[in-house]
Parts: sequence; structure tokens; C-alpha cells
Amino acid sequence: MGSFSLMHWVIVLLVVMLLFGGGRISGLMGDVAKGIKSFKKGMAEDDDVPTKPATRIEGHRVPEQDAPTATDEKTKA
Repeated sequence: MGSFSLMHWVIVLLVVMLLFGGGRISGLMGDVAKGIKSFKKGMAEDDDVPTKPATRIEGHRVPEQDAPTATDEKTKA
């Protein structure tokens, strides 16, 4: 009861090729390769986007863009 020899692996490969055919196996390997590429691309995109921590200043009011300020009223008059 030893490990498989080279001849055993060749027979197993031939049986797999007969059952599934060469086209199916190459198509399956192509799908696996696409999945790996998209995974790597997703991981690279996550690394490229820097995350900025939200800064919150208590008691500080940010003026709205549409609200007129006192200087705008003085310049109109």
C-alpha cells in the first residue's frame, strides 16, 4: 500500500479526460483563472482607496452654501 506511481496518475488523467472531455476541463480552468484575476483586482482596489477618518468638531457649525452672510448683505446695499 504505497503511494501512487506515475503510471497510476496517467491512468487517472486519461479516465478524467474521457469522462469530461478536453473542452470542459479547459473551460473550467479558464473560469478559475478569471475568478482569480477578479479576486486579485478586487484586493488591489481595496488597497488603492485610502480611508479618511471622519473628523468631528464639537460646537463648530459649518455655514450652509445657500444661506446669505452678513458680508453679502452689505455688498448688495
